Amino acid sequence: MNKTKVKTDFLPHIGEYYQLCKPKVVYLILFTALAGMLLSSPTMVSVDILFFGLLGIGLGAASGAAINHWVDRRIDIVMARTKNRPLPQGNISSKSALIFAISLGVLSMVILVAFVNTMTAILTFISLVGYAVVYTMFLKHSTPHNIVLGGAAGAAPPVLGWVAVTNELTVDAMLLFLIIFIWTPPHFWALAIKRKDEYKKAGVPMLPVTHGIAFTKLHIVLYTLMLLGISLLPFVTQMSGYLYLAGSLGLGLGFLYYAIKLYQSKADEYAMKTFGYSIFYLSALFALLISDHYLREIIRAYI
Repeated sequence: MNKTKVKTDFLPHIGEYYQLCKPKVVYLILFTALAGMLLSSPTMVSVDILFFGLLGIGLGAASGAAINHWVDRRIDIVMARTKNRPLPQGNISSKSALIFAISLGVLSMVILVAFVNTMTAILTFISLVGYAVVYTMFLKHSTPHNIVLGGAAGAAPPVLGWVAVTNELTVDAMLLFLIIFIWTPPHFWALAIKRKDEYKKAGVPMLPVTHGIAFTKLHIVLYTLMLLGISLLPFVTQMSGYLYLAGSLGLGLGFLYYAIKLYQSKADEYAMKTFGYSIFYLSALFALLISDHYLREIIRAYI
């Protein structure tokens, strides 16, 4: 790292702090949290809960992302995907980044306790610690199953949204959790295949590094098959209707198509296409859940 580039003042450019928050990831988290909120109630959720719930959950997610940047600042230097982040480039000091991350976390807890409910704050804190500490500091560097075990933190947002509205955990909320939990490994392993050499250089035991690309591709197919089955559970439990059933089947078969193409292809040829589709899949699946929910409520109102 070029030390002459390090900024010693506490307030670098706002855009660099913004990058620390992993905004693209946080936006997807907020969308799934919003889905949990909307699905938890047959009527429209109050504006106060929507605003303060999403704000608190989003700040918690951003805090975890910033801590992840701080913890990984040394290995990020050797990876092409991450070497241009603010900390490896020296655009923000590590002390400033850590203070910023902790401040976001504290603000998140204050907002959730004061304006939402204590249960949401506790679960958000557990999720933050699960990602920033348990996954980033320990699991990521100790086991090739890191993303499977650490995926629980990333699967929490729809549960957080649900609890923000209802102040209780239900089976339906845990179904949303389960969908994202099973989605996470094939989503991330596709990227890990593409970045295998970088993870190996950084000393991170991702599955393609420890068990090879062919083994990882097989597990992507197996997890995608599991996801296809699990994604149908909201229909089985009558949480969702036929619109969701048809859409989830189509999306799941699309994901399986990419997983099989990746399995059959040479090396990492379909890795990024599979990774890209996985993001579209999750966004579209939760959009379907919301659309189906309100369509059924409209139909009930007129019957």
